Amino acid sequence: PIMIKDIWTSFRALPVWVQIWVALILAPVNMATLLFINEPGGLVVAGLANLAMMLNMPVMLHERGFSKLMGLPHLIPWTILVYILAFSRPPAEGLYDGFLTLLLVTNAISLLFDYPDTLRWFKGERAVAGR
Repeated sequence: PIMIKDIWTSFRALPVWVQIWVALILAPVNMATLLFINEPGGLVVAGLANLAMMLNMPVMLHERGFSKLMGLPHLIPWTILVYILAFSRPPAEGLYDGFLTLLLVTNAISLLFDYPDTLRWFKGERAVAGR
């Protein structure tokens, strides 16, 4: 219970635009890949999208909040996913095609933050939001 409170307090200490980005765009778009799991390439897309978020759980629990280290688990799965969606996209039509474009844009934007944040963490910026 205390750890959940610490994580929530840390999340709420992030800038409002980051909270909106994470809670209303980034996480829902990546979780929505599960709705398309039976589409061509859907299992790979959902696996890569959700692996990055699942790998963040141990980081969040260890840090008891949000730090720049949270970008690290995104780097490999989402870089591979963005590459696939940009250069080797599975056959898709209609809603699925539009969704893959949304996922590509969403995770490409995330990676624009994740790479610098991870580098900053390795250079010593280890603060946890809210502390």
